[in-house]
Amino acid sequence: MRNSSSIPQTLAQKIVACAAGRESVAPGEIVTCKVDLAMFHDSSGPRRLQPMLERLGAKVWDANKVVLITDHYVPANDDDSRKIIRIARDWARDNQIKNFYDSVGICHVVLPQKGHLKPGMFAVGGDSHSPTGGAFGAYMFGIGATEMLGVVVTGEIWLKVPQTILMRWNGRLSAGVTAKDLMLFLCGKFGLDGGQYQAVEFAGEAIAALDMQERMTITNMSAELGAQTGLIAPDETTAAYLRQAGAQDFDIAAWQGDADAPLLATHEFDAATLSPQIAAPHSPANAAAVGDYNERIDIAYIGACTGAKLTDLRAAAQVLRGKKIAQGTELLVGPASKQDQDEAQADGTLQALVDAGAKILPTSCGACAGYGDYRFGENINVISSTARNFKGRMGAASSRVFLGSPYSVAAAAVQGRICDPRDLLGK
Repeated sequence: MRNSSSIPQTLAQKIVACAAGRESVAPGEIVTCKVDLAMFHDSSGPRRLQPMLERLGAKVWDANKVVLITDHYVPANDDDSRKIIRIARDWARDNQIKNFYDSVGICHVVLPQKGHLKPGMFAVGGDSHSPTGGAFGAYMFGIGATEMLGVVVTGEIWLKVPQTILMRWNGRLSAGVTAKDLMLFLCGKFGLDGGQYQAVEFAGEAIAALDMQERMTITNMSAELGAQTGLIAPDETTAAYLRQAGAQDFDIAAWQGDADAPLLATHEFDAATLSPQIAAPHSPANAAAVGDYNERIDIAYIGACTGAKLTDLRAAAQVLRGKKIAQGTELLVGPASKQDQDEAQADGTLQALVDAGAKILPTSCGACAGYGDYRFGENINVISSTARNFKGRMGAASSRVFLGSPYSVAAAAVQGRICDPRDLLGK
């Protein structure tokens, strides 16, 4: 449905209006929206939804609009994990969920790789990083289990129409500087509530120059910025990705914000001046330029939906190719999806990581969410490509987790300390 209102509307307003069956909506209005897609994983999904559905005697409103992905409790190495995965598999079978992806990667990466996201969609996810979908011009945000129950039964959810904060990045990011650095910089500048639970839209030459996986990192981390959703207007880069993923019947032109639509705020930045960023323990908001740090590193971790996609793995390989990790430092790599791992294997990226001394972990959320066998131990320094470094989230509360881009994580693995990755590129 193309928005035909004469009232100027942001991209967020256009998508919400369409979902609400309206020509236009105004910020602050409460509207009921029809949901195009509901995504959840093994941790947030069936094990919580099934008992509630049974008590209500309710059924799934539309099995074709539900996507279930197992990624948190895999590999299932203990009895609790095996039970949770079994519940997910049984629920998918019993409810005829054809869009069920079992142990093939992290939900936020698998969802677009399987062609489920399109511009203009109104979608919800049972995970706080669900705004990843906004990279495709979809309005997607995270909700809790009780809200998801309502969606799964009715196919609808109410929403307070957000205002839009525009983050415009002019120029181009320099070599060795990534979307991760951009988002850490914004977290450091505005804090974890800088998005004010509104829609944050990212635009400008620097954003347009990014590939889709880098854009996904930006909208994913709009959650760290405190936004309800993050959005990037679709363009030909979006269309090319969607066609390759098998998506059909999508419209790019219809899903652009009006130039004269009112904004809550506009912030402009020069991407060319941005340096690699590092967030110190225990918050993404503790971000500063890499030159401010020189900490010793025990573990370098390349993983999660913000840091181990194919683009991320290739970035790390640029630093690591022909080098070895420092003595006393461990490099762990958990590719974000099987598809990304297979492509990295085919093009030599994975081999470059292994040759440098990396240990390859399963394609799952893993240490990022504190699951599995690789939780960080006591009193160690970690640099991680994940989105969060809250105290105790990834292991022992005494561990100190720094955040950085895959370039920065790989460089720290080589040097055994935090350093500027640009000094190692091409050497």
